[in-house]
Amino acid sequence: MSSAAVIVPYDPQATGQSVAGVNPAQLWSLTPSGDKAPKAGTTRTFYNTPASKTTTISSVGDGFATKSAEVKRELVRKSIGSAVKELKAYEGVKEAVVDASLDPHAAAVAAHLALYKFTLKTSPTSPFDPRLTEPIPEKIAFSPVESSKEWDRGVVYAQAQNLARTLMEYPANMMTPTIFTERVKKEFEGVANVEIIVHDEAWAEEKGMNTFLSVTHGTSEPAKFLEIHYKGAPNKDDQPLAFVGKGITFDSGGISLKPGAGMKLMRADMGGAATVVSAALAIAKLQIPINLVVSTPLTENMPGPSATKPGDIVYAMNGKSVEVDNTDAEGRLVLSDAIWYTSTEYKPHTLIDVATLTGAMMIALGEIFSGVFSTSDELWQKLYEAGQIEHDRFWRMPLDDEFGPQIHSSNADLQNTGGRPAGSITAALFLKPHVNGLEVKDGEEPSIKWAHIDIAGTMEATRPGPYQEKGLTGRPVRALIEYARLLT
Repeated sequence: MSSAAVIVPYDPQATGQSVAGVNPAQLWSLTPSGDKAPKAGTTRTFYNTPASKTTTISSVGDGFATKSAEVKRELVRKSIGSAVKELKAYEGVKEAVVDASLDPHAAAVAAHLALYKFTLKTSPTSPFDPRLTEPIPEKIAFSPVESSKEWDRGVVYAQAQNLARTLMEYPANMMTPTIFTERVKKEFEGVANVEIIVHDEAWAEEKGMNTFLSVTHGTSEPAKFLEIHYKGAPNKDDQPLAFVGKGITFDSGGISLKPGAGMKLMRADMGGAATVVSAALAIAKLQIPINLVVSTPLTENMPGPSATKPGDIVYAMNGKSVEVDNTDAEGRLVLSDAIWYTSTEYKPHTLIDVATLTGAMMIALGEIFSGVFSTSDELWQKLYEAGQIEHDRFWRMPLDDEFGPQIHSSNADLQNTGGRPAGSITAALFLKPHVNGLEVKDGEEPSIKWAHIDIAGTMEATRPGPYQEKGLTGRPVRALIEYARLLT
């Protein structure tokens, strides 16, 4: 088999389509087919066509030209992704030219997402092996038939999502809070207008981050608090956008220990941190003209001899008392101080926190939509638009104070669980008082827009898709990048 390949999305209704010496309609006609147009992602591979090359053609489905822009983008992703998944099964294909003319951005995203496959098997050598001293090239190097800024941007989006997938996939012994911060610093090397700050537990104690620190007591791994500052706006003093990401690098549940079955998935409980730092990397690489600050509290949640116990009460950075009813509801504890610190210290115009927060969200929305709780209709609309563009979709959830008594009825101001009913909503309500700038007097507008994104369901794909293998997803990286781009 040739080491060079051509990937062509095929529109059954298009005529005269010829790309890189390939006429997809003519080639497709040589294969068995029914009366109906092939479904999107239906793929055929032809060898030595053209000479010394392999050509993979993948359908975009029936009636492509009549579809909406959003649907077209996803059909292109399905087509390109399906072609890549077929090609990567063949040993020897080293490079592929992609006809990206239908949508260069979507084609680039799909090609690079579909190629990704995390493994730590040693034969052949894995590109993810932490012992490597030199990087291993991608199995297939992609290039478009025609270069474009849209293709290049799509590559950055996909690489950022793949970085988040990698951070989430590594087992907890290979992705401790310390290793996480070192990896992030390495990824940002050479990127302009970026400053990275790593704080330790002593700094957090000085700041009064007692809810964050309450989660750190049971582990011997040092906790970290990571900040990323990107100054991309023409005026470096403009109010920033802020991302806050939950960074539990392993969640055993603490004293409220989780069941053993499936616990290894909790290596990815730092998915919020992984996605916000990866989105920030893409935003900085693309030099999107905004200012951005990212905060990620990083720790393990373990049942050590000094671990926080159910019923313990601590005082958060904002001064509110918090009863730890269940130590396995630790995400909201680390987030609350991080949100208060970020909203108070940097006064962003918008703060978006991302977290693998509640099993209730998985029950509510499954793996398809990430749940959004927001105090701002404008912010929600922008997030919705970004999610639709990238097919990294969101669904708005209630954020109503009538759920409040479920977390306000203990001996403290707040309780970190409110029972099974509406569990994702009460978790969001727990975070709300820690957003400085939301509480206002009658007639005033909040000084900050806030959204909480619960990715507990979308963190993992249990079924493979056309351009997403089974495994941890890195969502909603692309939607966050696109949201930032829409601000400009």
